[in-house]
Amino acid sequence: MDQNALKKAVAEAALAYIKPKLSSDSIVGVGTGSTANFFIDALAALRDDFKAAVASSEATAARLKSHGIEVIDLNEAGECEVYVDGADESNAHLHLIKGGGAALTREKIVTAASREFICIADQSKWVETLGAFPLPVEVIPMARSYVARQIVKLGGDPVYREGVVTDNGNIILDVYNFDIPDPVATEHALNSIVGVVTNGLFAARPADVLLLGTENGVETIFAK
Repeated sequence: MDQNALKKAVAEAALAYIKPKLSSDSIVGVGTGSTANFFIDALAALRDDFKAAVASSEATAARLKSHGIEVIDLNEAGECEVYVDGADESNAHLHLIKGGGAALTREKIVTAASREFICIADQSKWVETLGAFPLPVEVIPMARSYVARQIVKLGGDPVYREGVVTDNGNIILDVYNFDIPDPVATEHALNSIVGVVTNGLFAARPADVLLLGTENGVETIFAK
């Protein structure tokens, strides 16, 4: 089964997982990226079963609206019933690396404002130790060099993501060669650097459930 087929399978599994939780007052948080796009396309079938969606990026908002799904601001929504999004890596504790699509800050905000975070991913994203995927860090532009020097002190190799500006007007440093045995501590250390908006570790608030697409079907995994 190819990767797109796995992504479609987990998107459909997420739809089945959230359907019983929805009501006419429900707000659904929706993530960003290729797997999230499959979920958005599937979610169109339930657009009359919930009130509105909150998008984690401008691209996601546009795709939701193209399916006739109402998109509202998080300030108006207050709290989301569920948040569904992909990941670039996940470990057994459902600590994640996210941000390959440069939407990590808004994704983290919507995650924080959601009762349940459902991560959807294919089996290639499952790892024992986070860090093989370069860790994205969103940075205020004027602090780029300073933040990079501090990341080097933490043992990482930061690389400026050329030509990328986030929806918040900031830049991305991708941290290579950075094994992350303690994701919670690393998330805190990076966020403590002045000039960092946030980083792509979702460990202080991990996923509640991971729907993992495998060759043998979709596995439902809860954090250890």
